[in-house]
Amino acid sequence: MKNMKKYIAKLSICAALILALTGCSDFLNESVKGQQDLSEYFKTEDECKQQITGCYQSIFYDDWWQIQKFYIIGDMCTDDMWMGNTTQDPGAYRDLAHYTGNTYSASDGCQNFWQYRYKGILRCNVAVERIPGVTFQNESLKKRYIAEAKFLRAFQYFDLLKNFGGVPLVLELKMPNEIQGVAKATAEETYAQIEKDLIDAIADLPNKSGYDSNDLGRATKGAAQGLLAKVYLYEEKYTEAEDLLQQITCRGKYAGNTLEYALLSNFGDVWSIDHNNSIESLFEVQTNSDITYNLGERISVVCGSRDDSGWSWGLPTSNLEKAFLDAGDNVRLKWTIIKDKADSVPGDSYWTNVAKKAYPVAADEHKSGRVTRKLYIPVSKRPTPYDAPHIPLNYRLLRYADILLMYAEVENALGHDAEAQWGLNKVRSRVGLPDVLSTGKTLRDAIRLERRLELALEDNRLYDLRRWKDDNGKKAICNVMGANGTFVIYNTVTSTDSYETKNQKENSNKGVNFKEDRDQLFPIPSTEVTKSNGSIKQNSGY
Repeated sequence: MKNMKKYIAKLSICAALILALTGCSDFLNESVKGQQDLSEYFKTEDECKQQITGCYQSIFYDDWWQIQKFYIIGDMCTDDMWMGNTTQDPGAYRDLAHYTGNTYSASDGCQNFWQYRYKGILRCNVAVERIPGVTFQNESLKKRYIAEAKFLRAFQYFDLLKNFGGVPLVLELKMPNEIQGVAKATAEETYAQIEKDLIDAIADLPNKSGYDSNDLGRATKGAAQGLLAKVYLYEEKYTEAEDLLQQITCRGKYAGNTLEYALLSNFGDVWSIDHNNSIESLFEVQTNSDITYNLGERISVVCGSRDDSGWSWGLPTSNLEKAFLDAGDNVRLKWTIIKDKADSVPGDSYWTNVAKKAYPVAADEHKSGRVTRKLYIPVSKRPTPYDAPHIPLNYRLLRYADILLMYAEVENALGHDAEAQWGLNKVRSRVGLPDVLSTGKTLRDAIRLERRLELALEDNRLYDLRRWKDDNGKKAICNVMGANGTFVIYNTVTSTDSYETKNQKENSNKGVNFKEDRDQLFPIPSTEVTKSNGSIKQNSGY
């Protein structure tokens, strides 16, 4: 194959094109094609299919450090997770998770995420631009491919928006001289583009039930509706979000329609390696255990106990554990957190029957003596070697419980508390918790707590805290972090947790340096600002 002759090299948003890449799951099992000149490409349906394969592969890329690492960082910046590893230098983790204000180091921690999100966007841009010019025998397939690319582009722009605010909008294949002087779009403009792509995608994507088994895992109409509903929720466009959420849940005027999704009966199955692409899944990263292609995840190793072949980056806090205990939520606690010296690990008999010892999370090497059960892989199901990017646990990006809780939040905001209670209590009933019958702000707070417990350690908490407004008029993150923040006070004054209070290799004052006028977004990578010759402005406060 020839090397490509066309590049977009200005900024990391403009990275070299990789037009045909292997993917994962059945529909992504394609041969490696390498790199090609665009002038020789996009002449057949198969080449279009290969390009869409590359768009899907860009969601997580090849290993933990491009994207997966940043999903952990999101939770590290909340009251749910510590950096965790107290034997190695945390580097940029510290500057982000502890809000040090070190712009250069913190932005360095954002660099790969920014760069690889834009590489993924570029792949989608190529698909959206070039596929319309290819002759297809089946025009609906052409429309679906374009819709898939638009969905994936919207997903990646939303990922950037949640972390950096308004970002440069690059929507075409452009040469370096064509994008010189590119500037950030406003948050409103970025939202508008995401909305447009998702609305277009909804029109041409099939329902989940419309795919055959070989295509399981592709973007669906429900996934696009759910993601757009989340976008509207973040914008406080509650009426628009309500309609989409009612379509998915078959409520309101959509009552009687066929449900495409449902909650799994057992919460422990939600993140099980045996329940990839379950009835609860709207969208998830597809994985494959073939070590040849780096198509699995390694985030399970990154978050795992150092006494169990892991790296211990990203460990649950005692504050999160306390939230479960205070709520009487023993089911989700069991399937969310594994604690040091646990006499058993749910779903894995190895420690009890084979190793015949308690589960180890050594206090001196782990800030909290806890690891996440959601990403834990039972010993008998670990591929060999384990520490490699080929673990076949699909990463759940959007699931039906999230939809129900978004619906509850939207209906509460609109004053429809009976409907809000319905959505909330559907989620609670699965884990044996009693119905919530409160209304107004009390119901609002119950929904917020439920989101923390149900979606814990799934990279949702930070963005919820950044968007929720508390009764004092501040965003919730400003009341959790900062010198007088609830999380800081808990850890420095009231906590009696023996793991966290004794192990100060990671300081328990995490969040004390949080600044309201700076830390509701991450810094744009300094290299991007520099490469743009100043046309991309740094976020306020950095």
